[in-house]
Amino acid sequence: MNIIVCLKQVPDTETQIKVASDSKSIVTDDIKWVMNPYDEFGVEEALRLKEKFGGEVTVVGLGPKRVTESIRTALAMGADKGLLISDDALEGSDSLAVAKALAAAIKELEYDLVFTGQRGVDDDLGVVGAALAELLGIPQMSIIVKVEAAEDGKSVKVTRPVEGENLIIESSLPALITTQKGLNEPRYASLPGIMKAKKKPLEEKTLSDLGLDAAGFGEGGRKMKIVELTPPPERAAGKIIEGETPQEKAAELAKLLHDEAKVI
Repeated sequence: MNIIVCLKQVPDTETQIKVASDSKSIVTDDIKWVMNPYDEFGVEEALRLKEKFGGEVTVVGLGPKRVTESIRTALAMGADKGLLISDDALEGSDSLAVAKALAAAIKELEYDLVFTGQRGVDDDLGVVGAALAELLGIPQMSIIVKVEAAEDGKSVKVTRPVEGENLIIESSLPALITTQKGLNEPRYASLPGIMKAKKKPLEEKTLSDLGLDAAGFGEGGRKMKIVELTPPPERAAGKIIEGETPQEKAAELAKLLHDEAKVI
């Protein structure tokens, strides 16, 4: 079974995000970049299916040269090949343009399954997976927490949580699955895996290599434009309740909740 995992590089969730002076982007100088956490579930699930059915796992990433670090991480986990789509014209592209570039690259590959994270933890849009499936002309199953591939490798059954229950969906292959927390527990890259990853093939392609017109990408090609980014309002300083006894403190707390917070 040949499986493709689409990978995005995002700021570490512990990074302090600052809005840039243009009010439309973020300051990237001190950001630590990591693999999108939801994509990690896709890499792990692909590796488990490969271990059961054989085949190859190819990781496809899009972005600047630094994205190779995250692709190498996936290779160290056990993926076989990597492909980076990197082009200056991609800077500022929206989700639809990203899906178009990914689709152009994936159409040149042999695959049975495509995994993407259900969303990126940066823009938090959850659009690329659905758009990519549409462009590839294959079924899409989203926000999946369990994957069961048929022994003959021709179909897949997945579980999607819905309002406290589970929705079971079966599809023929090829198909696309978006992954979320609960699907698996991603493995750590071992030292031997890290060493092997350095020798695994990692190809790089530009938009022209994929037969795409750069004019449809970047800021100029966006269908959805960012008007303004604003940080959340600063929280007011907390209060320490004074009092000699627990009873006095409780009474003062109740008074503040009633008079100031107006929650009781």
